[in-house]
Amino acid sequence: MPDLIDIDRPDDPRIADYANLKDAALREAEFRGDRGRFIAESELVVRTLIASTYQVQSVLIDRSHLHRMADAFAHLPATTPVFTVDATTMTAIAGFQFHRGVLACGVRPAATDWRNVASAARTLVVLEGIANPDNVGAVFRNVACLAGKGGGVLLARSCCDPLYRKAIRVSIGHVLSIPWAFIEPWPAALAELAEQGFTTLAMTPDPRATDIAECSPQSIPKPAILIGAEGPGLTPAAMDTCRVRTRIPMAPGTDSLNLATALAIALQRLVVPR
Repeated sequence: MPDLIDIDRPDDPRIADYANLKDAALREAEFRGDRGRFIAESELVVRTLIASTYQVQSVLIDRSHLHRMADAFAHLPATTPVFTVDATTMTAIAGFQFHRGVLACGVRPAATDWRNVASAARTLVVLEGIANPDNVGAVFRNVACLAGKGGGVLLARSCCDPLYRKAIRVSIGHVLSIPWAFIEPWPAALAELAEQGFTTLAMTPDPRATDIAECSPQSIPKPAILIGAEGPGLTPAAMDTCRVRTRIPMAPGTDSLNLATALAIALQRLVVPR
């Protein structure tokens, strides 16, 4: 069990990783993935981080929550600092209350080669232009639940970094367990997926696209599902690389489904989870 370190001032330099998390410049750096560290918030996500292969730099916790996290902390190296504070100091440090009493700082690992993610996967979700961290987090949650082992996520650089704090929270920590990588060059690299046996499917509301009901795990055993941002969708360059264009039938007069909802339908139709 790591030693507990009491903190009584929000400006204590030892907890600088947690200070002013709502700062605009800091959030922009996190969005781009420019920081060497990332923040996990809430008991469930911090537990997931501790159980993952990611290195935990430190933990910051409201003292009243210590009894609930003791079993998880037992798995931390003895050298990992666990900073304890009261509730008021906790909020003063972070600048928000969504932490639910516990935050942890993780170390960003070296970038993964997207080819390694693809070669180990049997189902891929490929994202382009997804700047909303809620949507990125929801994608990882869907992949974890509906693809299971063998699922992976590839992202164009136009997407929010998956280790952005809100993306991790919305994914309920699945960002830390689902293999992912940025895929480059975009979109030329998509052509290599076919060499690994993947069928690339572009999700689109275009009525000329194939009804997803006509697709199945038997007809497409290794799908790579491409999804673009809500509104513009996939760029023509990305769409042109895809072998199949598929749509989800919708009621007349409606525009499109939320991308996470559309992905859930596609995964449920195309993948047998493991």
